[in-house]
Amino acid sequence: MNEIELLSRITVNPSIFGGKPIIRGRRIAVEHVLDMLAAGDSVETILSGYPFLERQDIQACLVYARKIVGHERIEPFAVETAL
Repeated sequence: MNEIELLSRITVNPSIFGGKPIIRGRRIAVEHVLDMLAAGDSVETILSGYPFLERQDIQACLVYARKIVGHERIEPFAVETAL
C-alpha cells in the first residue's frame, strides 16, 4: 500500500473528537494509536485491543506523524461530514 492509500485511512469529522484526525471514521484518534506505540505497545497488542483496526491503519498513523513532523503537506486528506 502506498502513502496516498495509507493516508486515505486518516479522516476528519468535526463531530468526532473535535475534528482531530481519526482512523477510517471510527472513534479512535491517530494520536491515541501513536500514544500506545510510544508507550511500548506492540502492533499486535493494539490490534488485539481494537479488533476493527487493521495493520495498515497503524502504518497510516505512522506515515501521518512523519509527514506532520516533517512539515509536509498531506494530500489527500479526507474530510467527512457529519451524518
